Amino acid sequence: MKIAPSLLSCDFSKMGEEIKRIDKSGADWMHLDVMDGHFVPNITFGAPVIKAVRGFSDKPFDVHLMISEPLKYIDDFSDAGADIITFHIESSSDPEQTIEKIRSRGVKPGLVIKPNTPAKAVFPYLDKIDLVLVMTVEPGFGGQSFMENMLPKVKEIKDECRRLGIDMPVEVDGGIGEGTIAKAAAAGVDICVAGTAVFKANDAAKAIQSLKALCK
Repeated sequence: MKIAPSLLSCDFSKMGEEIKRIDKSGADWMHLDVMDGHFVPNITFGAPVIKAVRGFSDKPFDVHLMISEPLKYIDDFSDAGADIITFHIESSSDPEQTIEKIRSRGVKPGLVIKPNTPAKAVFPYLDKIDLVLVMTVEPGFGGQSFMENMLPKVKEIKDECRRLGIDMPVEVDGGIGEGTIAKAAAAGVDICVAGTAVFKANDAAKAIQSLKALCK
């Protein structure tokens, strides 16, 4: 299991130092939630902030675009140092064009589905992407409760990938902590985004170790 701490839960006034701290604590990826106040009812940060903190860690930057028109901003986030860009199937941008644009920049493309979107929405694109992110809360704000009834989507996606002969990692985001991560692991999840559980812990390294141990 990879742990991708969500910077949404960090202290924004010292984001670079927070990334450095979490990197040293054993994080596998850095998860950066970009929200535009239109696609979701919250605003976080954009490409200039990501570019400013990119140098604080060599770990993959997993950039989750919760924005209405991701295609318009792929160059910006690629230039900022994203290693993975995931965007919502529910956004206004054409999925194929957006996937192609991300890939053309040498960045790994992924698709995200909200809780009300069925798993099969991503099936036509599975051979074109590197990751599927299943939201286990309604996107927009950190600290929400885990929606366990989203986990069957993970199996559906994995089953379809097997049918197609694709080895596709599935990520979940929302409400992941010591009480929920074992359920995610049992469902076949490969990467867990964890915000509060890591950043608000007294010892981030112990928190990450504990989350990983619960997956075994």
